[in-house]
Amino acid sequence: MRVLTDQGPVEMDLGFLAEVKAKCLQPIERCYQCQKCTSGCYLSEYFDYMPNQMVRLVQFGLREQALRSVTIWLCSACQTCTVRCPNGINIPEVMDALKEMAVAARLPVPDNAVFHRLFVDDIRRRGRVNETLLLARYKVKTHRLLTDLKEGVTMLRRGKLPLMFSHVKQRGEVRRIFRRLDAAKRRDAR
Repeated sequence: MRVLTDQGPVEMDLGFLAEVKAKCLQPIERCYQCQKCTSGCYLSEYFDYMPNQMVRLVQFGLREQALRSVTIWLCSACQTCTVRCPNGINIPEVMDALKEMAVAARLPVPDNAVFHRLFVDDIRRRGRVNETLLLARYKVKTHRLLTDLKEGVTMLRRGKLPLMFSHVKQRGEVRRIFRRLDAAKRRDAR
């Protein structure tokens, strides 16, 4: 359904709310825009839509705006909004669902999402993060090889970036956790 807004015609997806709700299991329809989530958010000045506005986008079926929002990628999942919400909506869960949907829709992913993916991959492989390898992989993936070079050399000289790679002792347990997570995601996808 197309509706006219102050930014021109917008496509409303009437199934979007149900789709997001099924993915995040949050009572999104309960939000009555009290804005307590937004007033407690320490990152809101960097968002294109405030947390309450993100929920409203979902409620109104504005899929395109929600999935292309910078907000979903900047949310740090600190849970401040969740604690403040009088209706018990876990907004970081909503943001995570929107991120998954944006990735599934093959929409452009910002650099911080690339960093997150590499971070999780490092944990999956070694059970912990090696900052030096993580930063090197990030620089290659984002094609920013020489940015921050001076700072990187300073950190290496001061011993802040380890050159030796280590693993956790219980790597098998970490792998089992990821296998269970992957199995749950495949089950949910069906």
